[in-house]
Amino acid sequence: MIELDNVAYSYGGGELLSGISFAMQPGSFHFLTGPSGSGKTTFLKLCYGALVPTSGHVRLFDRDVRTMSRDDVAMTRRRIGVVHQDVQFLDHLPVADNVALPLTVSGRAHLDELANLRELLGWVGLKARADALPPELSGGERQRAALARAVIMSPDVILADEPTGNVDWEMSQRLLKLLVELNRMGKTVMIASHDLGLIRAAKTQVQARVLRIANRQLHLAGADL
Repeated sequence: MIELDNVAYSYGGGELLSGISFAMQPGSFHFLTGPSGSGKTTFLKLCYGALVPTSGHVRLFDRDVRTMSRDDVAMTRRRIGVVHQDVQFLDHLPVADNVALPLTVSGRAHLDELANLRELLGWVGLKARADALPPELSGGERQRAALARAVIMSPDVILADEPTGNVDWEMSQRLLKLLVELNRMGKTVMIASHDLGLIRAAKTQVQARVLRIANRQLHLAGADL
């Protein structure tokens, strides 16, 4: 699905990631850990084609990012849902319209899809907040709206960058449950997080592989996590 082959990425004259090889298998569940500034967000951006590696190859669904046009990348990213660390919404549009934006942009905002939107908002617990504006939402509600927007196109892969970083433990557990449910539905999930408590909680619910970025390289984390 997503494959990195001896990938390196340099930023500002220094190498941030080096010699990374990794293959994301269908239906797998991964955590990505590492200290702040280690390159977790950069790694995720490489995984959805927002960045091109300095060296090595990134393949998205068997296509090398280097050979893909911007339109090709945009079309491929419909198969990858991303929950960004810094959640951005259009503040003048209600929650339902913000979640539906990927449908609108792709020309799929017809009646069947809008019915799915209402069901999706119910699934993330935001049905009663469908008409609220983003500034009116709590941190947890914003993260759930971001997750709904990421999966509205029914992607094969979900990449979440610190999705529980700004919410309390109860809400982080709720968000984790939603991501685990998506994985059980066959979606491939990767969560970047430094929260070891969250990772330990996830490993009681799903077979999760834990990866760690350290010294510019990707390692399989120890079994003590």
